[in-house]
Amino acid sequence: MTDETNAASPATETRGFKAEVSQLLQLMIHSLYSHREIFLRELISNASDANDKLRFLSLEQPELLADDSELGIWIEADKDKGTVTIRDNGIGLSREDAINHLGTIAKSGTAEFFGKLTGDAQKDSQLIGQFGVGFYSAFIVADRVEVLSRKAGEPVSAGVRWQSKADGEFTVETLDHAARGTTIVLHLKEDAKEFADSWRLRSLVRRYSDHIAFPVRMPKEGEATLDTEVVNQAQALWTRPRTEVSDDEYKAFYKHITHDGNEPLAWSHNKVEGRREYTSLLYLPSTAPFDLWQREASRGLKLHVRRVFIMDDAEQFLPLYLRFIKGVLDSSDLPLNVSRELLQKDAEVEAMRGALTKRGLDLIARLAKDEPEKYQSFWKEFGQVLKEGAGEDPSNRERILPLLRFTSTQDGSDEDKVALADYVARMKAGQEHIYYVLADSRQAARSSPFIEGLRARGVEVLLLGDRVDPWIMGQLHEFEGKSFQDASRGDLDLSKLADAPETPVDDTVTPEQQNLFKRMADVLGESVSEVRASKRLTESPACLTRDENDIGEQMRRMLAAAGRGDMPRGKPQLEVNLQHGLLALLPRLADDDFAGLTRLLFDQAQLTEQGQIDNPGDFVRRLNQLLVKLVPAAG
Repeated sequence: MTDETNAASPATETRGFKAEVSQLLQLMIHSLYSHREIFLRELISNASDANDKLRFLSLEQPELLADDSELGIWIEADKDKGTVTIRDNGIGLSREDAINHLGTIAKSGTAEFFGKLTGDAQKDSQLIGQFGVGFYSAFIVADRVEVLSRKAGEPVSAGVRWQSKADGEFTVETLDHAARGTTIVLHLKEDAKEFADSWRLRSLVRRYSDHIAFPVRMPKEGEATLDTEVVNQAQALWTRPRTEVSDDEYKAFYKHITHDGNEPLAWSHNKVEGRREYTSLLYLPSTAPFDLWQREASRGLKLHVRRVFIMDDAEQFLPLYLRFIKGVLDSSDLPLNVSRELLQKDAEVEAMRGALTKRGLDLIARLAKDEPEKYQSFWKEFGQVLKEGAGEDPSNRERILPLLRFTSTQDGSDEDKVALADYVARMKAGQEHIYYVLADSRQAARSSPFIEGLRARGVEVLLLGDRVDPWIMGQLHEFEGKSFQDASRGDLDLSKLADAPETPVDDTVTPEQQNLFKRMADVLGESVSEVRASKRLTESPACLTRDENDIGEQMRRMLAAAGRGDMPRGKPQLEVNLQHGLLALLPRLADDDFAGLTRLLFDQAQLTEQGQIDNPGDFVRRLNQLLVKLVPAAG
C-alpha cells in the first residue's frame, strides 16, 4: 500500500517502455482479454509465483524468510480512493528488477530463474510460474499503477517504487523503508470502479484463484477491524491423494465446477509424472446439457497451471465426441500465448490430448463393466455423441466399439441395449458377418423387408435408426474378426450357416422366370439395372437393393442436408419374392395390367427403401385401377 511518508531517494528517474511493451499495453487495454476482471487472476498468479520462488529458494537459504515465514497474498479495496491493492510477501523486486522486468516484455525473471536450476532442482521447481506479461493486464482497469517492492535478502532501505500511466513512460524511485515482497496499487479508471467493491473481489478470487496454494486474505466483512480472513480454499482438491478425498467431496467439487445440481455418474482422478507432469480429474455427468448437440458450443476442461485458473473451456484436450466430459486439468508446464486464454499448437498438448482421451474412454469402459445399469443411463444421455467417435477417431476405434450399444431383433424393445460383444457371442455357427439394417427409425428398421430372410433363419440383426448411423457404419469394417454387413446391400449368402440344407437349394432360374424378369425390366426401363430373384424376402413381394459401394438413401439425405445433394445415384436392382402371390399372378395378366402391377411393386419397394416415391399421385391412381380390376366385387 502507498505510504506517503516514505522518503524518495534523489535517484528518481523516468524511462520509456521498450517498444514491444508500448504495443502490448495498447493491445492489453483495448482487446487482449475477453473479460476485464481477468486482471485479478493475473496479479494473484504473479503473487503466487513470487511466493513459490521464495519458498523454493528458502530451502537452501532459510534466512530469506527471516521472521516473515508465513507466505500469503493480501487484497484490499478502497472505494473512497478508488483503488485495489494486491500484496504478497514473496521474492520481491530490486530496483534493477523493476526496470528490467516491468519495462520489458516477458522479463518477469522466472525464465532466468529456471536457467539456474539443474538436476533434481529442476523437478522441484515445477510450481514456479513462467508467465511474463500478466502484470500488464493491470492497465485494463487502472489508469495508473504503482508497484512497491523489496527483494528478499536485501536491506530494508533497498526498496523501490515503480509507477506508470501506460503513456509510454514509467518512473522508478528508491524507498528507504519497504517490506519484503511486492505491493501493487491500482488506481481504477472511472468505468472500472466496480472492482473497488470487496464483495466483487471476493467472488473473483473464488472463481479464478480458489485453489491457489497460498491463502488469499481480505479484511473481514462488516467489521471495523484490521483482522483479515482467508477467502480461498488454499488447497486444490485434485492435488490431494485420492485416498484422502471422499466420494462426497468429489461429488461436491463436481457441482462446484459445473453448477450442475445432479451428482456425477463416475469420475477418474489421476496424476501423471515423468516427462509430462499434470493432474486430471474427469467426470461423467448424469444428464446431458441443453446444448449438447451444438458442436460449436463451449466445452472442455477447466484448465489450471500450477493451480492457477486459466480458462473454463479448454477444448484442446478432449475430442469433440467426448464433449460431455467435465473436469479439471492442472499442468505444471504448458505453452500459452500472451493472453493465457488460448493454447498454442504444441506437440506436448497433442500428447496430453491423446492420453486424456484414453483416460476418458477408460472411465466410460469401467462404468460399462462395473455398473451396467448406470451405463445404460449414460448411454441414453450421451450414447449418440460417443458414437461419433467410431467414425471420427480411428486411432481409438478399438476402444470405442465395445462401448457402443444397439437395438437388435433379439430384443423386443427399441432401446439400445446390445453390445457388439454380446452380438458376437450369440452368432449362429457358420455366421461370418455382423448384420445390420439402416432405416429412418428403429421401428422402421424392425419391419424392414431386407431382414425377413435373416429373421426367418434366426440371425440377429442390428437395427439402426439414428441420423449419423449411415456415416458411422461406413467407417466400420470389423469387430473381433467379424465384418459388418448391410443387410440391404449386395448378395445375401446364408449358405454357410450351420442349419443350411444339406442338399443346396437349386436356385437356377427357369426359362419362364427369366422371361418374367425380362418383361418386368422392360416395363421399368432405366429405373433399375436388373430384376432378379431374392434371397432376402420371405413375406414382402419385392425390394430394391444396391451394390456394396453405392451410397445408401439415408447417407444420401445426410449429404444433401450438408449441401452435397449432387451425389450420383446408381441404379438399384429389383429383387422379387417368387413365392409371393403377386408374383404368381403377374404372368397371367394382360400387358397393361402386367405393367401396372410391375410399377406398383417397384413403387412399394422404393417406398420401403427411400421413405418416399417419385410420383405419389401416379402411384395412388395406379393402385386404385388395379384394385378395381383385381379385387372381386363384394357380395
